[in-house]
Amino acid sequence: QVQLVESGGGSVQPGGSLRLSCVASGSIFKLYIMGWYRQAPGKQRELVATITSGGNTNHAASVKGRFTISRDNAKNTVYLQMNSLKPEDTAVYYCNLKSIQFDYWGQGTQVSVSS
Repeated sequence: QVQLVESGGGSVQPGGSLRLSCVASGSIFKLYIMGWYRQAPGKQRELVATITSGGNTNHAASVKGRFTISRDNAKNTVYLQMNSLKPEDTAVYYCNLKSIQFDYWGQGTQVSVSS
């Protein structure tokens, strides 16, 4: 069983930056993929970025070059550094961990980008 706790959301102006954190606790499988998803009101949840247990990353085209996913294994934490934020980035951001059998989600953290 895994618990995921997100933090770092907030309200910023276009062009600003935020760093989201996701702290994992409990039993972590050796092989897993973690990702950040986001969901705006009335829209489907979409994948933002992923990182494997081996450190390989992938970022959605809409955030490529602006967002960076990373991890700190010693702290059981995954980060999403968000730079050059745009209004269309406004959403609730969710941390996700996928193992062989289970799919875990954090509670979500709000990111709002507006002038």
